[in-house]
Amino acid sequence: MLTMSSDYSLRQLVEMDACTSCSLCAQVCPAALAGRDVRLSGVYRLAAMKGIQRFGFWDRLLRRQPPSREELSRFGETVFRCTLCGNCQQVCPVGIRLRDLWLTLRSDLVSRKAYPEKVDGIGKNLLESRNVFAEDNEERAEWVENMRQAPDHGFVKDRAEVVYFTGCVASYFPMAQKIPMALAAILEAAEVDFTLLGRDEWCCGFPLLGAGLGQWSRQFVEHNVEAVRSKGAREVVFACPSCYQTWREHYPPMFALAHATEFLDRLVRDRRVCLKELPLTVTYHDPCDLGRGSHVYEAPRRIIRAIPGVRLVELDRNRENCPCCGGGGNLEMIDPELSSKIAGEKIDAVLRTGAQAVVTACQQCVRTMNTYVRRNKVPLEVLDVTELVRRALTSNKERP
Repeated sequence: MLTMSSDYSLRQLVEMDACTSCSLCAQVCPAALAGRDVRLSGVYRLAAMKGIQRFGFWDRLLRRQPPSREELSRFGETVFRCTLCGNCQQVCPVGIRLRDLWLTLRSDLVSRKAYPEKVDGIGKNLLESRNVFAEDNEERAEWVENMRQAPDHGFVKDRAEVVYFTGCVASYFPMAQKIPMALAAILEAAEVDFTLLGRDEWCCGFPLLGAGLGQWSRQFVEHNVEAVRSKGAREVVFACPSCYQTWREHYPPMFALAHATEFLDRLVRDRRVCLKELPLTVTYHDPCDLGRGSHVYEAPRRIIRAIPGVRLVELDRNRENCPCCGGGGNLEMIDPELSSKIAGEKIDAVLRTGAQAVVTACQQCVRTMNTYVRRNKVPLEVLDVTELVRRALTSNKERP
């Protein structure tokens, strides 16, 4: 018989019944809005979960049929077409921790074999290649070779005070590699003692958690912790919000952790970087895992405002209410068309601000929005905060 598993906590079982069906979550769900499909919303998902969870003794006594495997699989298709952005949780009037509930639900559906086939590919890539794209993990730091006058050690040192954890997207996608190149150049100019992990860096494990394959993430956690410890580092810096949030929530508290915007904010306020005038009007997109996930809103804005000549105009919906770009929750792999539609909604909102560029603080946001902008020939520049700072940086060192 197909019923829900025992993976749900007591709180989550109570939360399923706490939903008042107010539908506020559906009104902010980027997948449901862009896809014009209410089945992608949280209120629909919770109603379906309650129906499955409550199938029990009286249903069997009255000879009601449990959901078939086909029905559960169709439900699973809707569950994985979600960016895990957490906006539904942000607006929930009764405080249901929906993002955690969706992660547990995905794990449950994987155990029931009611999930999209592409999930198997995510697991296979990570377990075999240690990165989500099935690339050669030996090449994780090859982006350094594209920098002018890169040091002989390629920023991979035996010992350092700070580890820059690059992440899968920035390591392998040329469109996103400008981010680690920019951050490395800034850290070098500020004389920060940092190192990369290079081939010893494995995926943070979030794609496994997001795919409902969290049982495999422990080996990634243990490996990465040991890799950082072997460097003698006291702090780990991330330009990827998903890596940052995963380390904060699922890794042992052995090191100081900082997102790149928090770290750069410190460098700017300590006058360790000098910024020249840059005449540009920008808007800022709050990444889901950095904003709603990690509550980092002001650091990137302080950095932007610290650059002479840069004018910041806010999106109509910003900070904790900022809609997703479409790149989260493995959606780009599961349903690239829906991901692109969500990105289109975001770019339309950006254009309404009149900004010349949209600045964000996430390699996946840059990749998702840039892909849409290029394919649709939209006259808009997409930048990460690190790229903006690098552009304004005054230094005698060669630029990447």
